[in-house]
Amino acid sequence: MLRKMNRFLKDKNGATAIEYGLIAALIGVVIIAGVTALGTNIQANFDRIATEIGDGS
Repeated sequence: MLRKMNRFLKDKNGATAIEYGLIAALIGVVIIAGVTALGTNIQANFDRIATEIGDGS
């Protein structure tokens, strides 16, 4: 039983999986923030273009 406990405590596979999960989550947050900012800028440009087209008629 003690040998199994020592092997469990020395096992690093779980820590590595958690680290990869945290990295993937961070990348996801960065992508969501970037897409949100980009979408806001694109919407502002479309609104500006629509206003200019409407004024030109």
